[in-house]
Amino acid sequence: MGNGATLADTQVWQTHQVSTPFDAAEATMSNTSPFLQACRGEQPAHTPVWFMRQAGRSLPEYLRVREGVPMLESCFETDLVVEITMQPVRRHGVDAAILFSDIVVPLKAIGVDLDIVAGTGPVIAEPVSQISQVDQLRDLEPDDVRPITDAVAALVCELGRTPLIGFAGAPFTLASYLIEGGPSRDHRRTKQLMYSNPELWHSLLDRIGQLAAQFLRLQVEAGASAIQLFDSWAGALSPADYDTYVRPHSTAVLSAVEDLGVPRIHFGVGTGELLSRMGEVGADVVGVDWRVPLSAGIERVGPNRAVQGNLDPTLLFAPTEVVHNRAAEIIEAGLAARGHVFNLGHGVLPATDPDSLTRLVDFVHQYEPVGA
Repeated sequence: MGNGATLADTQVWQTHQVSTPFDAAEATMSNTSPFLQACRGEQPAHTPVWFMRQAGRSLPEYLRVREGVPMLESCFETDLVVEITMQPVRRHGVDAAILFSDIVVPLKAIGVDLDIVAGTGPVIAEPVSQISQVDQLRDLEPDDVRPITDAVAALVCELGRTPLIGFAGAPFTLASYLIEGGPSRDHRRTKQLMYSNPELWHSLLDRIGQLAAQFLRLQVEAGASAIQLFDSWAGALSPADYDTYVRPHSTAVLSAVEDLGVPRIHFGVGTGELLSRMGEVGADVVGVDWRVPLSAGIERVGPNRAVQGNLDPTLLFAPTEVVHNRAAEIIEAGLAARGHVFNLGHGVLPATDPDSLTRLVDFVHQYEPVGA
């Protein structure tokens, strides 16, 4: 598939290698995992829980193994990816692991000149402003991310019945990084290009969407049991702009991996007005951030999809009783959904006390809903 291919052509690329065999052990995990059951709208024995950014700076063991190792370098070291991904599973007893990685990894893997700068985030050496730069974004080949897929395969063995979530950045968010050259508060350059040069815009998002779909497929083929598409910056868009400039590309990504048969989670920050749309693009589970009451989020997502969320990450700095009371409210609200995976409304903050997360996991697992 050349650079001129569309996401529909990804179906041809999908046959590039043999998928992970679906054996009896995997079938057992699929049937008994509370996380996977909730994603499918079934009734698990307890509300499943995991945390975005659970593998990260809140853990002292993470800081020790990452010392002196740049972020992007650590994402391509198989043994380090395995260790960091496992750390919160060992410590907290969460119901799912999420691969230690970053949304810009596939861009780095195909040769985009970028780095993750401490205190800033991803920084792009040459921001995208013309079609010739889009044409240079080649396909993602298996060997480009071999250390990562090797880590996925090793993790599946080590995790046993705990599912592994693979992930990728959504086209809009990755495009914003590429256009702005790094994080942005107002996404001015992104929207300027979007409005003034829609042909270039759609070419860029189509290309990025292909990369995202390829990266997700490789992770599932290596053994991931679910995938999450992160559209971190989608909350900067109006519903009309989302429909015109973003929705077709997110739909294409999730459609391209539909045949894999794993739950597809879609999450964005500040996307309360977009929740119904983010489900309609092809998600089985829609993440709700803390700004929207979960009951309202469930109503917006609709009856055909599960939800994930949505405790405010800063609430973990409150007294335990306050945290658990709010968690109970969220669990009770989640009963109205097709399925509910307990999570934060965004990622774990670096200063979070790890013990507060462990206590929260225990509380969620032991809580008996009043409305059940």
